[in-house]
Amino acid sequence: MTMDDNVLAAMARWPDVPDVYGWLSLSESGHWRLHPTGDACADGNDSNSLDSNDGPRTGSHAPSRGEGITSPQILRFIDHNYGHDDQKRWFFQNGPQKVYVRVDAAPYILHTQTASSANPCGLVTHNGLAVGAIREWCLDDSGKLYAQTDHGPGLVAGRDLAFILERLHTLDGQALLEILERYPDRKDPLDTQPLRGADTGPATPHNKNKRSSAKTPFQFAAATDIPRLLGFVRCPTPSK
Repeated sequence: MTMDDNVLAAMARWPDVPDVYGWLSLSESGHWRLHPTGDACADGNDSNSLDSNDGPRTGSHAPSRGEGITSPQILRFIDHNYGHDDQKRWFFQNGPQKVYVRVDAAPYILHTQTASSANPCGLVTHNGLAVGAIREWCLDDSGKLYAQTDHGPGLVAGRDLAFILERLHTLDGQALLEILERYPDRKDPLDTQPLRGADTGPATPHNKNKRSSAKTPFQFAAATDIPRLLGFVRCPTPSK
């Protein structure tokens, strides 16, 4: 997404403003949360083991929940100036300053939306980006479904998970859900048909025109391996 012109101007005018860490997080449900004391990545959190949600947590190593941000103007500003650096650390560009984000699940949270020419997959990110392509699916051992999109790594929101799984089929037309039910401990990767929007069904002998030689890899992984496999840092820290 293109950043605001005033942000780009501020970056050019003040190129050496120090980065900020620990003040902002993105929850598993796609909500921005503020951490006024800068403790988003405190209490022993690291880039691979963080497992949080929007609810309260307990324990000496529980991540800080932070505070909800309610201003529509601020939320739009964060949404529109969100990106990542070459180390796959995600940040919000606040004028000339990068505010690095603790990512509780994935850099994007994906929701279903009516498919269109601008949104062929029928998915949209938490900050309003239409997903043009899915390059890989990854189901972790806790049942969460991730996707490598044309914008970056995303988690399919829990409320939309069943809807997406029902529309994924192997190249020969088998329903993915049936395979998962038949082989619940499956670890071997497989290839699926590209997701083409909410109204697209599997390629069958009766709708061969929907069949394509294209394929989308579908793999299984431990939850702790997701950041490494999809390429993002959950708790950014300053470069050494």
